[in-house]
Amino acid sequence: MAELNKQGTPASGAATKVPDTEVAALAAREQQRYLERVRRARLIGGVAHWTVLALSLALIVFISYDTFAEIPFLRNSTYMTFQFWVCVVFMLDFFIELTVSLDKKRYLLTHILFFLISIPYLNIFQITGLLTDITAQQLYFLRFIPLVRGAYALAMVVGALSQNRATNLLTSYAAILFSIIYFLSLIFYEQEKPVNSDVTCYWDALWWTCMNVTTIGCYINPMTYAGQVSGVILAASGMLMLPLFTVFVTSVVKNHYQEQEKRNEEIETAFERTRLHHDEKKLKSKSESKTDNTQ
Repeated sequence: MAELNKQGTPASGAATKVPDTEVAALAAREQQRYLERVRRARLIGGVAHWTVLALSLALIVFISYDTFAEIPFLRNSTYMTFQFWVCVVFMLDFFIELTVSLDKKRYLLTHILFFLISIPYLNIFQITGLLTDITAQQLYFLRFIPLVRGAYALAMVVGALSQNRATNLLTSYAAILFSIIYFLSLIFYEQEKPVNSDVTCYWDALWWTCMNVTTIGCYINPMTYAGQVSGVILAASGMLMLPLFTVFVTSVVKNHYQEQEKRNEEIETAFERTRLHHDEKKLKSKSESKTDNTQ
């Protein structure tokens, strides 16, 4: 018991024991607050991913229309203004998710790249007058930098809609791979069509992209540096991501056989139990009949 002073109250140096019920209640409140923070972070993260995905799709539509209509994007003030505000939203999304993150240091280290690619470089170069020092090919590549953030959001959204972890991983990588194929097909078409006689329409560029991502190769040879760089990126992406499909199929087949073996074992076990129960009843009936005959 705690020592008492003259007034009958616990001495200042004496330890006061906290009841177990109060400790349990405090732990329950802490767990409830933690779970609430997790739910809030997931909700905000989901809304942010859908917002980024929607804005990225709008950017893709803008870029695709300008590419097919052969509109110089620097002269399209609507596109430049829209991309600027999209980049602003992307940067705000980074800071909002950082604020609600449970581990801010880890989030900062793993997502700082997404903040850097969200900076509106085209608008900055246009305002500062640095566009004259950048080639047309480099400018066209710069248009796709914010879309890297959109590709990540697409992977997260598609993965979240999956049923299990393996399917989540596959769909996320598939979303990234298809995004790379489409972006690079646009770049190849825009850069190669004026100088390459083999590229007469967008479908030629898409065919070249699909053949290179599978590392098969294509009869169309790139004539520009942008096309050559795109070919390298496609081959690397195909070598890195396509084997994942093989791993996924192998995993699905393996899980199927394991589940089939488990079901067979359960059926055999149930059959053995039924047979034993039947034998026991049979022996019991024989024993009872012998008893009756003896009597």
